Amino acid sequence: MRIVCPFCGERELGEFTYLGDAKPVRPAPGASEDEVYDYVYLRDNIAGVMDENWYHGGGCRAWLKVTRNTVTHEISAVEPAAGAGARQVAK
Repeated sequence: MRIVCPFCGERELGEFTYLGDAKPVRPAPGASEDEVYDYVYLRDNIAGVMDENWYHGGGCRAWLKVTRNTVTHEISAVEPAAGAGARQVAK
């Protein structure tokens, strides 16, 4: 499998680290213990298309959101993850 990094171009899978489902949103400070538990431990395990977090540690070190079919491993989109350093604009 190869991933097309928006900053470095097409790269081998070994340059990236899979970090899981991109859908869960970190609970706000002061969230209940149950909300934190759900965020940390409960994940959907779908067979099909899902958004995933990947880290390009062997390249630009950017966090990426990869849309991938978990059955066929076909990648349909790659973009910088929201809040990733490469996407932030200096104020």
